[in-house]
Amino acid sequence: MPDVSAELSAYTTLRLGGPAGRLVTATNADEITKSVRECGLAGEPVLVLAGGSNVVISDAGFPGTVVLIRSRGLEVSAEDASSVTITVEAGEPWDEVVAATVAEGWSGVECLSGIPGSAGATPIQNVGAYGQEVADTISAVRVYDRQTDEVVTLDPGECRFAYRSSAFKRQDRWVILSVDFRLTRSPHSTAIRHAELAQTLGVPPGGRAPLAAVREAVLALRARKGMVLDPADPDTYSVGSFFTNPVLDAAAFEALTARAGSLPAWPGPDGTVKVSAAWLIERAGFTKGYGRVAKAGEDAAADRGVAISSKHTLALTNRGAGTTAALLDLAREIRAGVRDRFGVTLYPEPVLVGCSI
Repeated sequence: MPDVSAELSAYTTLRLGGPAGRLVTATNADEITKSVRECGLAGEPVLVLAGGSNVVISDAGFPGTVVLIRSRGLEVSAEDASSVTITVEAGEPWDEVVAATVAEGWSGVECLSGIPGSAGATPIQNVGAYGQEVADTISAVRVYDRQTDEVVTLDPGECRFAYRSSAFKRQDRWVILSVDFRLTRSPHSTAIRHAELAQTLGVPPGGRAPLAAVREAVLALRARKGMVLDPADPDTYSVGSFFTNPVLDAAAFEALTARAGSLPAWPGPDGTVKVSAAWLIERAGFTKGYGRVAKAGEDAAADRGVAISSKHTLALTNRGAGTTAALLDLAREIRAGVRDRFGVTLYPEPVLVGCSI
């Protein structure tokens, strides 16, 4: 059903974004499909927005229709003695999904506790944290295909999952309606692959722990880094990690180590190496709490309302009075500083709407 125009800052975790030309709330898959189809037939720009936790919207807003995804539901769609498949509607809040799986004794997404946003957004950037990513458990994604005007189901291969990416990212062909997750019946987690989490739980890397203990530990770790939404804490007014960890080929990694020396890095199976964006940012001079430096001729004490989180170097935050323009200026400054110092270009993780860096 159509609503009045609204500032999109009310629908993003950054609390940034200008007005929508028109705002429509869709509460089920049929309404989502109908709303997007009508925009296509009218030649009207459309933005699909759910939890708003991985999107940066310009101060000018979005001139077309914004479809708010508010579909809800989680049901068991298949099961056997060792596993269960759940079908989750796109608008279901993700952390509620994780909480339900932990309570039921279904293993596979417990390390993804505390991540804001909706279930339907998780395949888009192949959401991951603490050694798990949703590609590990997704068995199917049901979508509305705007090109063919059909509702179809894509298998994991068609989703083309990669590190913080998928076939759904930065495209407007497919609108996600629901996601199937195949989980293991077990009171214990999958193998703990993240060193910090393993240490917190008191288990060796590769060990397992009770699901509830893993969820509790992950929530505590995320909260200490400002990565659990808290209305009273401006450090949580962010999109989480703003930059992805660079993935370098062998030659680029060798060039980086020649300039930087030893740094946190994780070799990949294809000869590439993933390196820590947080380490690069900090060593380039951008520490926790760093604010936007005033431009020449401006008051050096001017408060731009944005800064790196005081808890997590990868999070760029709106301190309450920021703008998208100021946030992106800060992102550009950080990117340029890292490139000048280390010869590595950082790329944004969130989707940028009506803006760029």
